[in-house]
Amino acid sequence: MKTLATMLDDLSIVIPIGPGDSAWKSLLSDLTYLPASAEVLLVGVDAEPEKFEHYAATTLTCTARWLQSEPGRARQLNYGAEHATGSILWFLHADSRVNPAALDMLDSALCESHDSIHYFELAFQADGPRLTGINAWGANLRSRFLHLPFGDQGYCLAKHIFRQLGKFDETVRYGEDHLLIWKAHREQVAVRPVAATLTTSARKYKQYGWLPQTCVHLWRTGRQALPQFARLLIDRNRP
Repeated sequence: MKTLATMLDDLSIVIPIGPGDSAWKSLLSDLTYLPASAEVLLVGVDAEPEKFEHYAATTLTCTARWLQSEPGRARQLNYGAEHATGSILWFLHADSRVNPAALDMLDSALCESHDSIHYFELAFQADGPRLTGINAWGANLRSRFLHLPFGDQGYCLAKHIFRQLGKFDETVRYGEDHLLIWKAHREQVAVRPVAATLTTSARKYKQYGWLPQTCVHLWRTGRQALPQFARLLIDRNRP
């Protein structure tokens, strides 16, 4: 496959890394076909792993940097965005997997619309309960009809749009990705699907149990969404 070299030339990929997490190694191997002018920023709370530069250099054709920030996913995402040199930001989870066709479709989506938040269809890897297929189906249904994708669907947007939305909220304990989309709706920034799928790990559902983890996600989503929906209605009905 030839190297992609259009809108992805100016792409900065921001990947928050949890303490001791090594899932990013598999993700880097999926990003081989990025153009040399793109960059990958891994933002961890730990110091740069030993031999990281060698591993990145032998895996990628583009630049990869390890950044260390204060803990908290929103802080890590914002820190990566602040240090990104590209004008397009793509926020990925470390345990996501990306196939070459997804890169190609993202390039096409960015060519069609520069001022939108782009997201992918979601699928879970086979490292958790089979019932996570229901969760993926529900996430894709919610995204398609309510335009409310979550962070594991790989938000990609122009840096100036990200700044317009005020970045990720660092004051919340969870759901900073969810809240960013509500900001986009209030600012009338379009939220558009990419015609491709990202897969993400289902290990949390295996670790904590499918039903308890699903209930936690539903509760947290509803708790955040209701006041955000009310705020959106108020904003849109102001004279």
